[in-house]
Amino acid sequence: MAKPNTREVRDLTDSDINEQIKGTRRKLFDLRFQKATRQLNNPHLFKETRIKLAQLLTVQKERIRSTKSS
Repeated sequence: MAKPNTREVRDLTDSDINEQIKGTRRKLFDLRFQKATRQLNNPHLFKETRIKLAQLLTVQKERIRSTKSS
């Protein structure tokens, strides 16, 4: 999984961002489950997934703040 470009994330609609946040949180849950059961082959996926989630949440918060201040 490649790190998403912030510009690509900003081009998504609000509903797409929400769906990706849900999917990314689910993926993190699955990765933690795999780690607990010793089935995780690629531990670097934790970092990439957390970075993707942080970017999505940041863009979501920016949009919420911009609509409140306008």
